[in-house]
Amino acid sequence: MRKEFRMKLSSTFGAIRPGSKPDNWRRIEGRQWWLSLTGVLVSLLLTLGIVSFVLPAFIPGLGEYSIDTSLAVHGLVGLVLLFDLYVIFQQVQLFRVRKQSAEREELFRLITENAADLIAVVDGSGNRLYNSPSYQKFLGYSPEELSRTTGFEQIHPDDRQKVLEAAAEARRSGVGRSVEYRIRHKDGRWVPLESTASVVRSSRGEVEKLVIVNRDITERKDLEKRLLLSHKLEAIGRLSGGVAHDFNNLLGVILGYCEELQKHIPPEDPYREAVDEIQNAGKRAASLTQQLLAFSRKQVLEPQVLELNSIVGEAEKMLGRLIGEDISLEIVPGLQIGTVKADRSQIERVILNLAVNARDAMPQGGKVTIETAEVELDETSHTLNRCSEPGPYVMLKVTDTGCGMDAELQSHIFEPFFTTKGQGTGLGLATVYGVVKQSGGYISVDSEPGKGTTFRIYLPRVSEAAGKIHELEPSGRTIPAHRTVLLVEDEQALRKLTRKMLLDMGLTVLEAKDGFQAIEIANQREAAIDLLLTDVIMPGMNGRALAETLSPQRPEMKVLYMSGYSDGVIAKHGIVEAGISILRKPFTRDELLQSVEDVAISVAG
Repeated sequence: MRKEFRMKLSSTFGAIRPGSKPDNWRRIEGRQWWLSLTGVLVSLLLTLGIVSFVLPAFIPGLGEYSIDTSLAVHGLVGLVLLFDLYVIFQQVQLFRVRKQSAEREELFRLITENAADLIAVVDGSGNRLYNSPSYQKFLGYSPEELSRTTGFEQIHPDDRQKVLEAAAEARRSGVGRSVEYRIRHKDGRWVPLESTASVVRSSRGEVEKLVIVNRDITERKDLEKRLLLSHKLEAIGRLSGGVAHDFNNLLGVILGYCEELQKHIPPEDPYREAVDEIQNAGKRAASLTQQLLAFSRKQVLEPQVLELNSIVGEAEKMLGRLIGEDISLEIVPGLQIGTVKADRSQIERVILNLAVNARDAMPQGGKVTIETAEVELDETSHTLNRCSEPGPYVMLKVTDTGCGMDAELQSHIFEPFFTTKGQGTGLGLATVYGVVKQSGGYISVDSEPGKGTTFRIYLPRVSEAAGKIHELEPSGRTIPAHRTVLLVEDEQALRKLTRKMLLDMGLTVLEAKDGFQAIEIANQREAAIDLLLTDVIMPGMNGRALAETLSPQRPEMKVLYMSGYSDGVIAKHGIVEAGISILRKPFTRDELLQSVEDVAISVAG
C-alpha cells in the first residue's frame, strides 16, 4: 500500500511540477503545443489573405495578379470567423487544461496536508524542495525553519551515515530502500522514523529528485522494547524459577538439620552460635528464594477477594515509619472501587516494595502519593498493554517526587538483580512484576529524569464481595496415634530428614523416592494409609498424578502436597484449587507438624 501511495504521489507531484514529465504531463504539454501550432497556422492564413488583398493596391505592377475584391472580402471574413472559432476552441481547451491542473493541485494538497506520514522532496544534493505540513505537526519546525537547513542536519549523528548511503544507493540504482533513523524534534528529543525514497527522473533518464516518505515509528519501537523485555524476563523467570525450586530442597535440609542440632546443643555451648548463624543465613536465603519465585511467577498464591482501599489503609502507619519523617505520605483512596482477587500478603509486599523504591529515589526528602481508582481499559486506552485484556480494572498508583529515570534505565528496572543503589538484592521491582503478572494484572511506569516516577498497577476487577480476614490460631490438638504416612520425595537428603521428623511425631512412615515406587508400596500394603505426603514435581510422575492414581483405591487417604512452588497441575494461571493443602518448601519442623496435624485431625473426623 505504501509503495502504491509513493508511486501515485510521485506521479501527482510530477504532473504539477514542470521539472518532471510523466506521461500525463507529456499529454497535456502536447495538447498545448498542438493548440499553439494551430493558432500560428490560422494566423498565417489570415495574414496571407490580407496581403493578397492589400498588396496589389499599393504596387501597380501587381494589378493583373489581383483577385476579385468581393471574393477577397468574403474570404477574409471567412478567415476572421474561422479565427474567432479557433480562439473560442482554444480557450475551452485551455480552461480544461487549467481545470485539470487545478484538480491535480488540489489532490496533491489534500494528500500532503492530511497524510500522517512526513513527505519531503529533495534534490540530488539533499537540498529541500518541499516538505509536507506534517513536518510542523510532528516535529515542530515551520516551513521557514526547514528551508534554512538541508535534509540531513536534523538527523542523529549516529544515523546520518546510513541515511546518506541509502540516498546515494537510490540515486545510483534508481530504487529506494527502507531505512530507520532518528530525527531531532524542535524541543530537542529524538523521534524514530522509517523512511523510503522514490526516484524522480529527468527527461534524460537521470535521477533528478527524491520523494521521501517518512513514518513515525515511536509506538512500534515502544512495543518492540516491551516485547523484548517480556521475552527477556520470561527467560530469566524460567531459569530463576527452576533454580529456586531446587534450592528450596537444599535449604529445607539445611534448616531442618539446624533445628536438630539446636535441640541437642544447649544455648551456652560455644558452637550454638555457629548453628544459629547457619539457620539465620538459611532463612535469609529462603526469603531471597521466595522473591525469585515471585518474579518467575511460580510461587504458591492464596488468592482471596480483597479491597485495595482496606489494604492500603492498613499499610499507611507501617509505610510512614518505613519511608522516614523527611518524606510525606499521602493516601488518596478511590470512591466505591471494586474488589480484586489476589494474594493479600503478596499485594502488601508490592505496596511495600514500591514505597521503599520511592524512598530510595528521594534521598533529600519528598512526597509519596498512593492512589486507588476504578478504571475501564479498552482498545483505545493509552495505558492498555497489547498483551492485556480490555475490561474493568482496579488501579493502584504510586507516585514519588524523586530523581526519576531515563528510558534506558526504565527498560531494565524489572530485571532481577538489577539495581542502581549499590546495595540490596535488586529483586524488589522484579518481585512486584512477578506478583502483578501472576495475579492477572499489568504494571506500567512513567518517569523522566528530575520529574519523579509513577507506577500504575492494574488488577482485574471482580464482582464478589471481599471476605473477612480470619486469624489462624493453634488448634491445641495432637495427631491421633497409629497414623500412617506415605512419604514421597525424590530428593534423598530431604526425604531422610522429613522421615525423621515424622517419626518424632509418633507416625508410621512409608517412604518412596518417586511415584512408581509409592504405587508399588501402596499395592503391597493391606493396612490403611492415612496421609499421602508427596512432592509436587518429581521425575516420571508428578504428585497430583500420584494422588489421582491412589485416591480411588484408598478413599480414606488424605493428601498433603509439599513444594517450593505449584506447577500447572496444581495451580492453573496462578490460582490454587480449593481444598488442596500445600506445605511450602523450605519448611521447619513446626510448620510440618502444624500441616500434618491439620490434615491428620481431619482424617480422625
